[in-house]
Amino acid sequence: MSDLKERAARMKAELDAALQPVEMTIRDDSKRHAHHAGRNGVEGDETHFTMTILSERFGGMNRVARHRLVNDLLKPEFESGLHALSLTLSAPGER
Repeated sequence: MSDLKERAARMKAELDAALQPVEMTIRDDSKRHAHHAGRNGVEGDETHFTMTILSERFGGMNRVARHRLVNDLLKPEFESGLHALSLTLSAPGER
């Protein structure tokens, strides 16, 4: 993921540190949402992401708790322009 832009790189660093994922993919889907209100046609401004994270940290947590954890970890990003995450979160052995 060496081609990640600033927000994606910050999110990856935060999630790596907190979740120590076995696997993690982060995809910037912002260009697909360029028509949304508030975007003003700007492309590539890192507002919409799809993430898949496999982490031991999610063991014993329900889906809502997992999403809350990730959203809480990324709160500074939401406060500075992140608009939406599509999350697939699992613990090893669940797939």
